[in-house]
Amino acid sequence: MPDFSDGAEVTHVAKRDMRVALLARRRELTPEARAQAAARVQAELVALVRRLRPTLVTAYVPVGSEPGGPELPEVLRAALPPGGELLLPVLRPDLDLAWAAYAGHDALAPAGRGMREPTGPGLGVDAIADATLVVVPALAVDRRGLRLGRGGGSYDRALARVPSAALTVVPLHDGELVPAVPAEPHDRAVRAVVTPGGGLRTLDAAPPPA
Repeated sequence: MPDFSDGAEVTHVAKRDMRVALLARRRELTPEARAQAAARVQAELVALVRRLRPTLVTAYVPVGSEPGGPELPEVLRAALPPGGELLLPVLRPDLDLAWAAYAGHDALAPAGRGMREPTGPGLGVDAIADATLVVVPALAVDRRGLRLGRGGGSYDRALARVPSAALTVVPLHDGELVPAVPAEPHDRAVRAVVTPGGGLRTLDAAPPPA
């Protein structure tokens, strides 16, 4: 049941205002700045994949000014070990996320909320539970690992299915790792962020691995 308390309303407003400010800042980035940031984020994530050698990774297709650039899935897939697989989200009508294998740029189709989704067979909402590396979008993350998303709650649901031993990491632009984001009880923490200037950073207060 939704929480209509005064405290919940204050948090909702604070999240909304923070989203507006962060999205405006991203829109101000020049194409050159976006490209440079994407290249650095990609390089950090590729190094992480090559070090961890995960057999199953989940990620997404960045759109617009999101860090990582639209080539991110192809870059990640190329870094996987033999037999490794990359899954991308498929947005369901209830705003939950199912998953399907990434089979290349030509096998993506436009979807809701500006997303691009794989067109192959769906693997259901629980496919993420087998991933050992989970790349998650956000507008900001704080030092507790709490992330500010776009407000649909899709990734909070998905992250609830991720085992504690998996590494959850958010690509960000510089300046988007912040002291605190407004939080609600359903918000799920991530364990690390990647920024163009700071590289991979494990968050001190994020949940430890199992």
